[in-house]
Amino acid sequence: MDTLTYMLPLIWAAILAIAVTLYVILDGFGLGLGILFHFERREEQRDVIMNTIAPFWDGNQTWLVLGGGGLLAAFPKAYGVIMSGLYIPIIVMLLALVFRGVAFEFRWVAKPRQEFWDLAFSWGALVAAFAQGVVLGGLLQGLAVQGDHFAGGTFDWLTPFALFCGLSLVAGYALLGTTWLIYKTDGELQDWARDIAKIVLLLVVAATAIVSLWTPLTVPRIAERWFSWPDIALFAPVPLLVIYAAWRCWHGIENIGNDAEPFIAAVALFLLGFVGLLISNVPYLVPASMTVWEAAAAPSSQLFMLVGTLLLLPIILGYTIFVYWTFRGKVRAGEGYH
Repeated sequence: MDTLTYMLPLIWAAILAIAVTLYVILDGFGLGLGILFHFERREEQRDVIMNTIAPFWDGNQTWLVLGGGGLLAAFPKAYGVIMSGLYIPIIVMLLALVFRGVAFEFRWVAKPRQEFWDLAFSWGALVAAFAQGVVLGGLLQGLAVQGDHFAGGTFDWLTPFALFCGLSLVAGYALLGTTWLIYKTDGELQDWARDIAKIVLLLVVAATAIVSLWTPLTVPRIAERWFSWPDIALFAPVPLLVIYAAWRCWHGIENIGNDAEPFIAAVALFLLGFVGLLISNVPYLVPASMTVWEAAAAPSSQLFMLVGTLLLLPIILGYTIFVYWTFRGKVRAGEGYH
């Protein structure tokens, strides 16, 4: 294998990892706000909740498009296997995101009869978050692959582990949503968000512990990666950092002053979770079945797509930073962009 053939799949895997991570974090708190809609019944406060994310939510979808499009272009074999094995939760996720997105546009013009769009926003976010967790769980538990093709059944993904991953991601997005509200609001809504954030943080910590134990107990490959020597010493800082990030998040929720601390700590929890996934699965793109090199497109195709991607990435990052900077600060009742 020459250097180009070896390096291009790694570069593309890094690009996809960045895209997925940015999507999960940036759209995660938006989906979390939709989940919180189920618990906040005051119309004025619901308006504020939506206004905290209104300038950002549609730009966040760029990273989902980059992740899906990049997977198809750079790793078509993996794309075929993943879409074939998980097409039901993926389609459900996309439909839920459509309803959630349309609700942003239609809710304001439908007032005072916006109840349907409230439901579209809240249930769209909840279903999309759950479906994304199911997709993750289905990938982690492994897909049946024969040659380069999916060889399993339609509902192989429907397992207790995948469903639990779905519920865990719902809790994780809710944590991002509550800590985002702490950062972006004040007064009664911020106090309400602090109370909810404590409960959700405990759920996230419990879910993280359960998944972290469940995965190695059911997948020997992952158990060997984490608990063999010297890997156990090398990777020990990851769970320790998770505990520290959870403590900092709780500390920020409890102590009024640095409103950004809980959100930063919640983001750190997600990043550490992603690091754990990388440790467990590198170099597999389809766990235990297909490595990044086995799934890769021809080097010429990857190189052609890479040139365009590297030109566009700075633009995407630039306008993302610009929008978040422009709409920085607290959002209060009667204020917002929609």
